[in-house]
Amino acid sequence: MTARAARGLDDDLEPLAAALREAGADVSIPDWDDGGVDWSVFDRIVLRSPWDYPTRLAEFLAWAARAADGAPLVNPLPVIRWNTDKHYLADLALAGVPAVPSAFIEVGGVAASGLDAFLAADATAEFVVKPSVGAGSRGAQRYGREDRAVAIAHAERLLAEKRSVLLQPYLDRVDAVGETALLFFGGTFSHAIRKAPLLRRGEEPTRALFAAEHITPRVPDAEERRVAERAVAAIPFGVPAYARVDLIRDVDGHPCVLELELTEPSLFFRHGPGSAARFAEVIIAGV
Repeated sequence: MTARAARGLDDDLEPLAAALREAGADVSIPDWDDGGVDWSVFDRIVLRSPWDYPTRLAEFLAWAARAADGAPLVNPLPVIRWNTDKHYLADLALAGVPAVPSAFIEVGGVAASGLDAFLAADATAEFVVKPSVGAGSRGAQRYGREDRAVAIAHAERLLAEKRSVLLQPYLDRVDAVGETALLFFGGTFSHAIRKAPLLRRGEEPTRALFAAEHITPRVPDAEERRVAERAVAAIPFGVPAYARVDLIRDVDGHPCVLELELTEPSLFFRHGPGSAARFAEVIIAGV
């Protein structure tokens, strides 16, 4: 399943469809919001690239609930409800998973006081403002403490759109080493990639469906593997069919979770030989 806006942009879609067909499955690739689709005719509904959901979350979750009445979602509905809002980062932290420190300004709150409380509690020189429901770095921007007024205006715009605001320190080791994203299928590690840093001071948030990324293969170290495995184990709904754990380094150089992607992540099959086939096996097995 995809979205009209994502057609031609999802590099994982055709490799996965080919792997599923090779494994004996019939494959259809409808748009999630196509009202003419009877979702009950499918044995599985795989969420691949519904990348327009962040500004349509209520509509998307209502669709997911209706579709799940007809066929199992991959990943299932409780996972999607939990993972489409980055408040899940607080759950990971409570479970003892190293995660980027996160604070939220809720709808109805005051942007200035929320940001000031965050800056008082965190000594970071730079920080990030982004929506708690978002994908592809849309709506995310990096600021210095001297940019307080501009950052407040950014948060106020999000709150006016009825979107909670996520505040995080900008952990600048990412500028040197990038992000490491580890992919798991059926709870088993498959492959990993490196993402170059995305957010630059003074740049406006991307207005595209997702920010352009520079991706290369990466072999994660033992500590990255341990943190990613702890994040997957902390998911409160059992082992997911697919998971992507995005890690960056904290101020002491240790890996911590930036995002845990369980809804519509890019899976970077071309950087993991055999990975599309491995995921297809998990889908068909119904894990």
